Amino acid sequence: MPAARPSLDAALPLLRDRFGLESLRTLQGEIIGRTLAGRDSLVVMPTGSGKSLCYQLPALALPGRDEAGPGVALVFSPLIALMEDQVGALKRRGIRAQYINSTLGKREREKRYERLGEGAYELIYATPERMHKPEFVRALERVPGGVKLLAVDEAHCVSKWGHDLRPAYQQVGQFREVLGAPVTIALTATATRAVREDIRATLGLDEASMPLIASPIDRPNLSLRVEPVWSDQDKLDAIGGLCARHAGTGIVYFSLIKDLERFEVELRRAAPDREVAFYHGRLDPRQKKRISRRFVEASPDDRLLLLATNAFGMGVDKPDIRFIAHAQVPGSVEAYHQEVGRAGRDGEPSECVLLYNQDDLAIVHQFVEWQNPSADFLVEVWTAIERARVGETRDDFDAEELRLAVVGRGHRHGRGGGQLEYALITLEKLGLIEPTSIPGRYRLSEPGDDRVEGRAIDDLIDAGAIDEKRKRDLSRLLDVVKLTQTEDIRGYIAAYFDLDPA
Repeated sequence: MPAARPSLDAALPLLRDRFGLESLRTLQGEIIGRTLAGRDSLVVMPTGSGKSLCYQLPALALPGRDEAGPGVALVFSPLIALMEDQVGALKRRGIRAQYINSTLGKREREKRYERLGEGAYELIYATPERMHKPEFVRALERVPGGVKLLAVDEAHCVSKWGHDLRPAYQQVGQFREVLGAPVTIALTATATRAVREDIRATLGLDEASMPLIASPIDRPNLSLRVEPVWSDQDKLDAIGGLCARHAGTGIVYFSLIKDLERFEVELRRAAPDREVAFYHGRLDPRQKKRISRRFVEASPDDRLLLLATNAFGMGVDKPDIRFIAHAQVPGSVEAYHQEVGRAGRDGEPSECVLLYNQDDLAIVHQFVEWQNPSADFLVEVWTAIERARVGETRDDFDAEELRLAVVGRGHRHGRGGGQLEYALITLEKLGLIEPTSIPGRYRLSEPGDDRVEGRAIDDLIDAGAIDEKRKRDLSRLLDVVKLTQTEDIRGYIAAYFDLDPA
């Protein structure tokens, strides 16, 4: 028989001793109390508002599912860099946390499987694709006390109606049953009603058993507006105005890296009293960590201006961001809401401006095309990977070499490297390849993945599903255009997510 479930009050000493915190925010207390009582929850809270603590504290406080041991909390996260950062932070607090993902070599993965099965960890983080690895499943089955808590982070990835569908997430509900239906908490920063319903259905739950607990969608201290612009100079003038009005830290979001780099040069000239930094997905991990640390530690007197793509922001908790500008149109209302939600978390006034130039829609439209590579192109990329592997002794390959093979020789489709990048992401989601610990290098997935074992590439690619997703992404872009035309941004966002404004 498992031990009695602890109360929220009984868990507070762990909050102080293990996390160094004296109190919980109101919403955190409600969520953690439900989890400790063995009840499931669907949580919608902005990035940086303390979602992680909502499962990390119960992971330490909950007893195992039987008398064999204390059990383990399993956290599914699609973001390798974020899970590694979270595990590092937990370890620094003396919490026995670990991750298992594709960046590890075979020997290290096997070592962690063994330690997991022995009950060495209080929390184990993994990408959802890991549940298809037999060694991982066997390790979880051996844990003394079993899997006592399942946390599904970035839960919008479950849903085809969300903005970042990850196919492996759609099997989490079945895997939950394999684990014996442990208490489950699904967390995301953004979810429309359709996405929320999809999350519950995928997990085999309903609104009664998994109620929504959400932060108020409206933040009165944020000034939200759309400012029409007609040229790059208009954008520079608008950003310069934000810099002049606010002494503290600000973010300017861009869609294209090349435009970010171009504006960086201009803004250094236009705002010489500002420290200008930039962040995008092509920086190496050390640069990303350095810039993220500098951003979080910046004081208002530093007057830091960060130019970033949407690669920046996940897991960043900085309360005193005074302004956020979108220099180019975001790809979805979800992205816009999440990005402006990073401003003013200290409750002080903050300004958020979307600089709308209709010509920028073509840029985002191109992104939609890149993000949805055709079935023919996916087969072509996979064939190039297999061709490159002939006679090789290594099990990994370089994305840049593949780029030259596929698009660098006057490719008949005229595709640039952007679509190849998303083709590799798609093949990764299908379970065919995995990123390695070296940026830009991938390897073929290890044998034993039940999604792909013995199946031909044509059987794994659903051309109809690709076309449906492309149409949904274009529809989301149209929703952003509607947002730019409304006189009531707050009301539009509340209606979009089907949540009360306050």
